[in-house]
Amino acid sequence: MNTVHSNFGSCEVFKAVKRCMHRGLFRVLSRVLLSSVVALMCCNSTLGLDINQANEAELDSVKGMGPVLSAKVLKARSNGPFKDWQDLMQRVSGIRQNKAQQFSEQGLTVDGQAFAKKP
Repeated sequence: MNTVHSNFGSCEVFKAVKRCMHRGLFRVLSRVLLSSVVALMCCNSTLGLDINQANEAELDSVKGMGPVLSAKVLKARSNGPFKDWQDLMQRVSGIRQNKAQQFSEQGLTVDGQAFAKKP
């Protein structure tokens, strides 16, 4: 009887994995894979970041924000939290619709709300 299990040993991929396991490379590869997954999870740290809660380092981590714009956001926020994206754009020079859209696509929110372009 020709089963998947009986043909599994002849699979080239299976043979390569088996050779790696014998050489100890499997452990190394699994560590590299695990490290890569952890790194990717850390890279997405801006997801779900609310501008009213974010600190300077978190704001700086948003692509396109930078230290100057982060400082402007923090200074404007010291007068009170931002109500919505329009309030943010009105109070912080340098953030307009394109920047707001860019930040929102990265997961930045204002009072929990993503940016929605006005028609």
